[in-house]
Amino acid sequence: MSNAYDTDIPDSVDPVDDDCVEPAGEACAYTEYVEGEAYDDVPATGEGAEGIERDVWDTLYEIEDPEMPISIVDLGLIYGVSVDDTDDGTVATVDMTLTYSGCPARDMLQDQMQEAVEAVEGVDRADLRLVWSPEWNLELVTEQGEQDLREFGLSI
Repeated sequence: MSNAYDTDIPDSVDPVDDDCVEPAGEACAYTEYVEGEAYDDVPATGEGAEGIERDVWDTLYEIEDPEMPISIVDLGLIYGVSVDDTDDGTVATVDMTLTYSGCPARDMLQDQMQEAVEAVEGVDRADLRLVWSPEWNLELVTEQGEQDLREFGLSI
């Protein structure tokens, strides 16, 4: 059997039910593609944040990329943080991206962020919005992130 990518698929694999194999022209089953707002101020670093929003940023700085010892903020994965009082309590919304849409650490990283942000004093709920525009690139890495990556052994 062959698929849209002209690769052989074992007969035991149903390409319709396998989210690793996509028919031509269809979007990835595990990625929600939504047109979002423009982010002019990336990389976002939390500079100037106060109160609970500052606490959320501090928490995000403590979370490291699963593959490298670098903060997800310094890696340029965070596009924005907002904290709003709603009928449901105080909601912290984090706009983030990943280095690529098929990131294998996606669920783990989102779960870790969700748990950490909801643990911030004064936050009742955390909403994570995964965005893909602008797409992540090395220009989003902060100066501290560049230094951390060099110390890890990567040249950027």
